Amino acid sequence: MARTTAIALLVALAVASSFLVGGVHGVRTARHHHANKHSKRSTSPSPSPHAPGPAPSSRRHAHAPAPHPSRRSPPAPAPAADPPSSGGDDPMPAPSSGGATTVYDIVKDFGAAGDGVTDDTEALKTAWDTACQDAGAGVVLAGAGRSFLVRNTVFTGPCQGSVTLRVDGTIVAPSDPASWPANNRRSWLVFYRADGVSLVGSGLIDGKGQKWWDLPCKPHKGGNTHGPCDSPVAMRFAISNNVTVQGLKVQNSPEFHFRFDNCRGVRVDSLSISSPALSPNTDGIHVENTQDVLITNTVVSNGDDCVSIGAGTLNVHIENVTCGPGHGISIGSLGKAGTRACVANVTVRNAVIRHSDNGVRIKTWQGGSGSVSGVSFEGVRMDAVRNPIIIDQYYCLTKSCENETTAVFVSGVSYAGIRGTYDVRSPPIHFGCSDAVPCTNITLSDVELLPASGDTVDDPFCWNVYGNAATPTVPPVACLTGGLPKNYEDNSNLKCY
Repeated sequence: MARTTAIALLVALAVASSFLVGGVHGVRTARHHHANKHSKRSTSPSPSPHAPGPAPSSRRHAHAPAPHPSRRSPPAPAPAADPPSSGGDDPMPAPSSGGATTVYDIVKDFGAAGDGVTDDTEALKTAWDTACQDAGAGVVLAGAGRSFLVRNTVFTGPCQGSVTLRVDGTIVAPSDPASWPANNRRSWLVFYRADGVSLVGSGLIDGKGQKWWDLPCKPHKGGNTHGPCDSPVAMRFAISNNVTVQGLKVQNSPEFHFRFDNCRGVRVDSLSISSPALSPNTDGIHVENTQDVLITNTVVSNGDDCVSIGAGTLNVHIENVTCGPGHGISIGSLGKAGTRACVANVTVRNAVIRHSDNGVRIKTWQGGSGSVSGVSFEGVRMDAVRNPIIIDQYYCLTKSCENETTAVFVSGVSYAGIRGTYDVRSPPIHFGCSDAVPCTNITLSDVELLPASGDTVDDPFCWNVYGNAATPTVPPVACLTGGLPKNYEDNSNLKCY
């Protein structure tokens, strides 16, 4: 009896084991099937693992470590090649939990022509939307050797995972202003609420700005930039956190090349930005209402500010940037039309500025309020720069601006290791501060600015500025007023931070 019971128990265990093995096999198959859900060619029969030809999906997997913000990072690596087939029924393995990346090729997967003539906007936008809806890391690829005509569009988040737009080819804008929508001429490519977005690659983004610059309303044509003369910003990031832009060439934007609005955590590295010296309002990088910004290893040559810092900006670090020709690195303009403007904790270090109208500049309008504080310019090389060091609290684009009783309070600005040559049309140092709200705590050390031509060193200009020279400077800055103004306590209350 006991022997019969034992035999029955062994049979039962064998049946259960067979069932469990079948069940586990079914789960594995489902997981492999799930891994291929994004393949544009997944509806086609899978080829034999030994048959020649491409795998059923052109998507590829790559493990890309996040760049370290404290050191220079190389351009992001090219997507890895397709992994070899393992010889099973499904050659595409399931994504690993270690951070595998899915590649969305806008040509192979979304039908972009890439000939520079056909409108590829829909293909690029659909690829973004698809990647954005997927959990995990995704790369939207505009591949090398192709040119993609893209009209103005918005890449909208938030996304389920992280999305990288990798441009190794060329993206071009429509060149004729008449082909743009009449009610949508302010931006070309916009990233909106796209937290964690990365824009990287070795390619080119071309704004085709020449016909915009030639509009009769542009300043150098005798007009102004208001009303119908509005021109698009090439790349705009709005309400987006943890943004990375790296490695690209960007040229000929109709207006600003990059603009960051209401962002937090912005990293810009190893860009080349260029437009002609007379192209109007073509700032290289503009940040506004944005905090925690790192701009490194970038070259800008354009017709306006190399980097411009607008109101509401906090914690900006700019290092190893080369500017020129252009208008230099600017904080402002701030306080226009009586507005309140706040900027604090800005560092510019190890920069080179060449053949520019300004070097390092702070510019504010009369009648504004708020403050600029905690600013440091360190180790900046000037090469034939007009106005290498300038604070201008009387900024005005016409001759009709009147003196006002209020101004943005400028305090705590240091200049150290500013060396090189200046264009003799203007003094090398210009501190023009408000009658009502003087500049305070302005310090200079190791400053040496010599004329680019001739032997005469021009004297600095100072107006209502309080501070000191910690070391001898060339030229000597004897026009600084020591100590603090009588109304300092009242003005210090104007500080925003």
